[in-house]
Amino acid sequence: MSRRERALLFFFLALLLAALFGPGLTPGDMGGATFADDRGWQNLPHAMDVLSNLPFAALGVWGLRWLHWHDRTHEDVQNAVPHRLLAQPPVNLLDCAWMFFAGLIITAAGSAFYHLQPDALRLAADRAGMTVAFAGLIGCAVCERISARAGWAAAWFVLGGGLLAVAVSQQTGNVLPWGLVQFGGMALVLVLAVSKPVEGAIGLRLGWVIFFYGLAKLFELGDHAIYEATQHFVSGHSLKHLTASLAALPVLHALQTMGRETLRHNPGAAAVTA
Repeated sequence: MSRRERALLFFFLALLLAALFGPGLTPGDMGGATFADDRGWQNLPHAMDVLSNLPFAALGVWGLRWLHWHDRTHEDVQNAVPHRLLAQPPVNLLDCAWMFFAGLIITAAGSAFYHLQPDALRLAADRAGMTVAFAGLIGCAVCERISARAGWAAAWFVLGGGLLAVAVSQQTGNVLPWGLVQFGGMALVLVLAVSKPVEGAIGLRLGWVIFFYGLAKLFELGDHAIYEATQHFVSGHSLKHLTASLAALPVLHALQTMGRETLRHNPGAAAVTA
C-alpha cells in the first residue's frame, strides 16, 4: 500500500474504534424534530420540506443519464475502431459515480418520505438514502486523491458502516456512529481537497463540495430564524435541501469536462456517436 492508502486505512480504523467504544449520544427528539415550515399544499403535508428534495432526484437522473451515455459512447467507439484505446477515467471512479447519483435519487425519496410525517423510523430511511450518496461521493474523492482501488474500497466501507450506524441509531438512539460517518467523512473530504490529485484524476473540485455542504448545514441550523426573517416565505431546512443538492454539480462538471476531453482527443468518438 502507498503512504496515502495506509493513512486512509488508519483513519477508517480510528472512526471504527470511536464508534465502538465512544460515549453514546442520544438527542431528545429521536426523529420527531419540529421544523419551522409545517405548511401543507393541496393534500401534501410539510410541502416545502418535501418538494425541496426534487433537485436531488433531478441531479441524480442527470448524472445517471450522463454515465449511461459515457458507457455507450465508449462501447460504440471500441466496436467501431477496435485498435483505438479510448481514454477514460478508472472504472472504479465511474462505479463510485454511479453509486453517488443513484444515491441522490434514493436520498430524495427517503427525505421526502421522512418529511411527510417525521418520526424515528422515517428518519432512518432518510439517513439510509443519504448514506448511499455519501458513500459514492467519498469513493469519488478517494479515487481522485489517493487511488482508484482505495476509492472503491472506501465507498463500500462507508456504505456498510453508514447503514450499520443508521440501524444502531434507530434501535438504540445512539447517534455517535452516524455522526462519525457524516462529519468524519466530510473531514476526510476536506483533507483530500487540499491534497494533490493522483495521475489520471478528472479534476473533481472538492472545495466546492465542502462549500455547499457547509452552507447547507448553516441553513439547517438557522431553520426557524430564516423562516421568520423571510416573512414565512422559505425555511432554512428547505434551503438546506436545495443547497445540499448543489454538491452534485462539481461531480457532474468534472465528469462532463472529462467527456469533452475524451471526444476532443479521440475524434473518431464524435463521428461514431453523432
